[in-house]
This record gives sequence, structure tokens and C-alpha cells, in this order.
Amino acid sequence: MGLLTKKLLANRGIKDEEDIEKFLYPDYDKHLHDPFLFTDMDKAAERILIAVRNKEKIILYTDYDTDGIPAGVLLHDFFKEIGHSNFENYIPHRNDEGYGLNQNAIELFQRNGARLIITADCGITDIEEISHAQKNGIDVIVTDHHLPLQDEFGSEILPNAYAVINPKRKGERYPFQMLCGAGVAFKLVQAVLSAGREAGDFQVPPGREKWFLDMVAIATISDRVPLVGENRVLAYYGLKVLRKSPRWGLRKLFQKTFTDQSRLTEEDVGFIIGPRINVASRIDTPWKAFRLLVTNDPLEAEELVLEVNALNERRKGIVAGMLKEAKRKINAGNLGEIILLGNINWHPGAVGLAAQTLIQEYNRPVFLWGRGEGSVLKGSCRSDGAVNVVELMNFARDILLDFGGHEGSGGFSVAPEKLHLLEEKLIYAYRLIKKEKTKEEKQNTDKELALSEINKEMLDEIEALAPFGEGNPRPLFLLRDISISDVQSFGRDKKHLKLLVGHSNCASIPAIKFFSDSSAVNNLLENETNIMLKAHVERDMFRNAHGLRLRIVEIESA
Repeated sequence: MGLLTKKLLANRGIKDEEDIEKFLYPDYDKHLHDPFLFTDMDKAAERILIAVRNKEKIILYTDYDTDGIPAGVLLHDFFKEIGHSNFENYIPHRNDEGYGLNQNAIELFQRNGARLIITADCGITDIEEISHAQKNGIDVIVTDHHLPLQDEFGSEILPNAYAVINPKRKGERYPFQMLCGAGVAFKLVQAVLSAGREAGDFQVPPGREKWFLDMVAIATISDRVPLVGENRVLAYYGLKVLRKSPRWGLRKLFQKTFTDQSRLTEEDVGFIIGPRINVASRIDTPWKAFRLLVTNDPLEAEELVLEVNALNERRKGIVAGMLKEAKRKINAGNLGEIILLGNINWHPGAVGLAAQTLIQEYNRPVFLWGRGEGSVLKGSCRSDGAVNVVELMNFARDILLDFGGHEGSGGFSVAPEKLHLLEEKLIYAYRLIKKEKTKEEKQNTDKELALSEINKEMLDEIEALAPFGEGNPRPLFLLRDISISDVQSFGRDKKHLKLLVGHSNCASIPAIKFFSDSSAVNNLLENETNIMLKAHVERDMFRNAHGLRLRIVEIESA
């Protein structure tokens, strides 16, 4: 282990030999926890085995996002693997049905003879719907990772399901709380396989479930849960599976986007796969993304890739229009402690993407809403890191029709006549519960670096810490006294910046900054000979160059 590796690990609080070993060399057998440590896992596994033995109809009810859809694919593949054909995937329509279970869907399942519903990435807050299902002869197993509801005294409210598997339950003994929805579903699969082998129900070879980890990796990376602990193991092995994945939809997608499948990284998941899964449910139907991931037909896969690529381009235009209007309203004097904006013509499935961009620019909680079918306003919110948005919305539960999500992001719906009350309530709650962000919470540079130190051996040390993401940021370096010999714009719309940078007698290397123009650099160079950069060091895969480059985060005067 090199000195740079030790430094980067120490910066992440990883110092003793055992922790270093776990981080650098994740082990599937040693570093994953026993799924039966979950409360209710033994009940859930036994109920599923009974359903399989009796050939009961099972509904796999999952969310419509980049966590829920892969979770649905995972469960679909699992039941096919064990030879149980009497199951059906169900993904609610984002705008027509909304998040979570709904009574109309449950009544449909009842008419069609369903005896068991298994949720993934949803269900923990669906108290009435699950009670209705249980009373009408349909058992419900909830697997979820969202926060349970609380009453006004802070006591946990859980659905009256047959089993509730959620690492965020109060008093939960499972040692890792930060699994995504697909991660929790995977733990259920592990448990059922183990119990089924022990009972002699089926003979799936040990380790066969690893091939489902491609879906867990997509969800873990896309849902932006911390890539530490068990999540790191799941993402690490999931990326290995993705690099070899035989799924026709993924293979065709990689071909169309000129992505080298054998060298796939977490960034490819975040920028190539994730958006195309997400966009299907945001502005069309989630079934297109689901079919893309499960199809065995190369012709269908190619057709679906063309469709989701077209949807992705359409999404970019929709979000750009929202951002333009939102910024105009903000600049006209609507910038408060919380941004709450909307338009009945805004697409409710795309407001979350616009909210994410506004967070980065204005650094405060953002709540955006639009209107789909009917009169109810539906929105998405993002946190600035100083507040848990679910806790924030809980203060406004008497105003909101429903809400849910994670600490950093969530969704809500509100009746139009109550919208004027929402901002005041959210601001009151924000002032009450916000925390001041400390210096430690802001990403500092890992090390000051000279250009002469950048080489392939150094990059190998950096990449040993991958996959990068929440909880394990890509190493950031400070480079001083940098000269610029060339400034260019690149990309289809010339929205990105490329520099050729050097220092003293070092050979120049390329440096890029996405979504940036040359004006900031040119203004600096009017008064400065050299500049200072904060940047990542990465492999330059453009046209299979396999060279090195910097990815700029900040450009400052020297």
C-alpha cells in the first residue's frame, strides 16, 4: 500500500489494519451481514416458501425510480430462478397512482387471486392500504429503507403487515442502516435462498444470487446511499457483474452510448444507466425501464434503448425550461430561506431533477411542484444538508396530503387551496431544526499535488478506493501555480470547458470542467499569469485514449 493510499484512507477515517483490509479488499462472504439479523426476516422467508410450495400468486410491488425498478427486476429474476412462475411485477404510475401502495391496486390484486404482496423500496408508510390488504386475505411483506412514520409524540408507526423488514426501524438489530431499497430486497433473497436450501425446496447453487448484484449496484449508486460498509461490498461486486452482464438491454445501451462495458465505473451507472431508468417513469411509463432490464430479446432491447434515449433528450428540454422560469422567479425577489416554487404546467415527474440543480446553485432547501392529472399538486424536494426533509415535511403533515423520502430528498402532494400555508410552515420548521454545516462537512482537498506527481501508478492508487460516491468522495487535489496554454469549449452545445495545463518543466495535461464556459478562466488570466485548481485525477477514456486528465472542481487565482 502506497503513501498516497494511506493518506486518502486516513482522510476518510480508515486507519486500523482491519478497517483498511475491509475497505480495500471487500469480501462477499466475510463482509456481508447475516440477513436473519433483520427483525421479521425469518417470518418473511418462511411465508415466501409457503407461497412457493402452494403455488400462490405473488405480487412484487416496487417503486418507480432507480432504486425500485432494479429491485423489481431483482425479485423477478429470483422467482424465475427458483422456478416459481405464479408471480407478477407491479410498478405504480408516478403521476396517475403516486408513490407507494394504493387501494385500487390492492383490489385488483384481490380480484386476480393474489395471496401475497412483497414490496421493495416502498410500503413502510402505507398504513391503511396494508391493513386493507391483510383484512382481505392478502399477506404483505414490506421491504423498505425509508423512514417509518411517527406520531406527534415521536413514537414509531409501522404498518400491520405480515412482516416488516427495514433497517431504519427503531431498535432494529441489523448492524447496517444505510441499505437502499434494492439492497434490502437482496437481503430477503439471500434469506429465502438459505431457508429454501435448508428445507430442500430448491437446489439453487450457493453464490448464484451474486448475479442479481448488478441491479443492487445500479440502485445503490443511483439512490446515493453512502458507499461504505455493506453498501461498498454490494456496489463493488455489483459493478463486477455489470461489466460482464448478459442483459440485452444494458448491452445495447452501452453500445449506443459508446460505453466500454468491461471498464464500467460508478460514474457510468450515475450518468448513463440511472437517468434512463429514471426518465421512463418521470415522463412516460416505468415499464419501459423494467422491460429494458429484463428482456431476453435483442431486437426489443434495441427498440427500448432508442425510446429511453429519446425520452432522456426530451427530459433535458423539460428541466431546462423549468430552471429558466424558476431562476427568473427567484431573481425577481423570491429567494427566501427555503425555495418553494411551482407551476401547474410543470411536469411533476421532472421537478426533482430541477430541484437538484437549484440546490447546487442556491444552497438551501428546494421544494418544487407541478400538476399532472387531477387537481392535486405533486412535488419533489431536496435538502441543502442542514436539514432532514422528511422531518421538515413532518412539521407540515396537517397541510400535506402525503409525503415521504430520505433525509436528503423526498416527495409530497398538497391540495391547491393549502399551498399558501406551506411555505410559512416549512420556514418555521427549518429555523427550528436546521443545523449549521461545519467545515468537516464540506469537502476539503485530500492533498496538495504537483503536476509532476501525476502518473498512472498514482491513478492506480486512487482507483483502489473506488467505487466513489456518497460517504466516499472521489479524492480532490489542490494544484498551485498552474499555467494554461490552451482554452477550448467542447460538447455538442459547447457547454463544457477544456484546458491544457502545465507547470514549470512538466509536460502539459488536459483538464476539463463540465457545464462551464471560458469566461471565468479568461477573466482570471487578464490579471494573473497562473491559476490554482481543485481537481480530481482520472483516466481519460475519450476515444479510448487511456491517458490521464484532471477534472476541475474549482478554478481560483494563484
